[in-house]
Amino acid sequence: MRRILNNIIALFVVVVVLFLVIPLPEFLLDFLLIVNIGLAIMILMITMNITEALEFSIFPSLLLITTLFRLGLNVSSTRLILRSGYAGQVIQNFGELITGGNIVIGVVIFLIIVLVQFIVITKGAERVAEVAARFTLDAMPGKQMAIDADLSSGLIDEQQARVRRAKIQKEADFYGAMDGATKIVKGDAIMSLIITMINFIGGVIIEIFMNHGQFASALTRYSIVTIGDGLVSQLPALMISTATGMIVTRSVSEGSLNMDVLGQFKAQPRAMMTTGVILVFLAAIPRTPTIPLIAGGGVLLAAGFYISRQMERQQTEEAAAAEAAAAPPPEEAAPSESDYYKDINNVYSLLAVEPVEMEFGYSLIPMVDESHGGKLISRIVIFRRQYAQDMGFVFPSIRLHDSSALGTNQYVIRIKGEEVARGEILVDYYLALEPPNPLGEIDGIETIEPAYGIPSRWILPENKEMAEIYGYNVIDPMTVMLTHLSETVKKHAFELLNRAETIQLVENLKRTAPELVEEAVPNVVSYATLEKILRNLLQEGVPIKDLATILETAVDSIAQGRDIDMTVEQVRGALARTITRRFCEDGQLRVVTLDAEMEKRIISSLTRNEQGIYLAMGPDLMQQIVSQLAEHLKKFSDLSQTPVILVSQVIRGYFSKMITQFYPNVYVLSFNEITSSVQIQALGNITAEAPAGRRAVGT
Repeated sequence: MRRILNNIIALFVVVVVLFLVIPLPEFLLDFLLIVNIGLAIMILMITMNITEALEFSIFPSLLLITTLFRLGLNVSSTRLILRSGYAGQVIQNFGELITGGNIVIGVVIFLIIVLVQFIVITKGAERVAEVAARFTLDAMPGKQMAIDADLSSGLIDEQQARVRRAKIQKEADFYGAMDGATKIVKGDAIMSLIITMINFIGGVIIEIFMNHGQFASALTRYSIVTIGDGLVSQLPALMISTATGMIVTRSVSEGSLNMDVLGQFKAQPRAMMTTGVILVFLAAIPRTPTIPLIAGGGVLLAAGFYISRQMERQQTEEAAAAEAAAAPPPEEAAPSESDYYKDINNVYSLLAVEPVEMEFGYSLIPMVDESHGGKLISRIVIFRRQYAQDMGFVFPSIRLHDSSALGTNQYVIRIKGEEVARGEILVDYYLALEPPNPLGEIDGIETIEPAYGIPSRWILPENKEMAEIYGYNVIDPMTVMLTHLSETVKKHAFELLNRAETIQLVENLKRTAPELVEEAVPNVVSYATLEKILRNLLQEGVPIKDLATILETAVDSIAQGRDIDMTVEQVRGALARTITRRFCEDGQLRVVTLDAEMEKRIISSLTRNEQGIYLAMGPDLMQQIVSQLAEHLKKFSDLSQTPVILVSQVIRGYFSKMITQFYPNVYVLSFNEITSSVQIQALGNITAEAPAGRRAVGT
């Protein structure tokens, strides 16, 4: 029994297909016709009560099944009509109901229902589904960028990002399926007209030429059953078509259709009262229906006035509550500035340097002040947690304060007291990031997105939906500022790792690996050495979460007499899986490589002095590498992967320090940092060949 229930839909589809071949008795046909009508009503009610289309994601498949079910019943009813001129009580009663004793009226009403479904509802739903499918696919890259921005800023975690990406993919699949499913509805409407004509013409011909009946009686008899059969079929088809239109137009709803309609009408009491006045004015015109106009106008005036008074009362209560919340609590008089600094201990507080601080102009205070609904602090907390989970480092608290020296819309980010980033946002606007090929132009104030340097526009809120349709990635001001802050903190995280934080990380490791810590720190690896190793890793974007592996590898490397630079390379090799996951995408790693001759020339440029080994490269060779790399980096512009240069372990660290001076967003990896399961694809190769203009020099 359970196996049958698990496959009930598949069995139902098979049975429906058999309806096309196996005759149905009249009583069973009556029952199935009622089931068809009830199913159509239930589908229509579901589409009116959902808040978004994906809540009813089976609709495209259900549309195909219900259409097949309806056609199967049509074929069965046609068989009964042509055989005996009677197809059950349901069809007969519906035919008599719509004709009302007049066949011409019945035919006209039936044709109106069919044409309304075919021309108005089905045609409109088909067009809406086609446009929704195209715009949904075009907006996918922008939505993906928005998810990545929220993830990098700590607003969401990896699990939430995965769910949102899956939802975007489901939306694209759903609207693509709906685009095709509406063609089924259109074909069903055409087929119903054909079946109706077959029933009527075929039934009259059979009755006259085979049963030797009278033309008038045949016309009356088959008109009633034909119209009844068509009506029983078209009523569910009309409701399914209406449901199709409902579900593809649920793009900007916030609740069910009932809630949206009532809420948005109630938000416009002035329009109600204006309409009521117009209706009452029309009643004063001679020869107009005075009583209905006055009744309708009076109802609208009363409803609009009542809703308006309710809105005024609600606004008054909210204003009083806000005023009470904003009232400052009684405080004791603060000492004057001169009295405060008479105490020499208070002067020392001026010498403190904050690890991270953010200053902002007057207009940005509401975004930070939690008493006024500001959410910046809570989102920074989320970002700190996410960054700790990803990188294994907890960056210190960020001091937030306003500054009269800044413009009203400006903010500044400082690391250890020095400015490292600056931005400006417009609080009442949205930032629209320009896609590579926008579908249209949107009005706005041109600017540059501060975190990634993307050309953008500040747009008004009413243009947000149109910008998304054109393919722009639209971001609110809070997210813009938080993304800039988070990217700045990530970039300078290695500067924030101090001795105290290193000791804290070691103490945290001691809970799970006490023997390792006791053996290694500080007997073999001092806190200063460990701090330098961790800083090097963070500076190049390598997570330090696996501190046990880092410490074990450092102990082995230092015991063999290697310096810090070589120890870092050994640690990176031990973190190969972590580095591969960090930079690899879908099992592939696209890189730029160096040829053997170029690597030899770089190795020959390594020089040792009292401070250690450094890269003493000539300007010609450096210029040659930088210019070739500039050409190869253009190939990464259409890829989502970070640009990577793959070199040997011997030169990786020194080459990375040189490249970072010219391209800070390019990462240099070595071959032993990539796991064997990854497929490496070389997009370019930096060669040691001299430029064409220099090859001819010589004798």
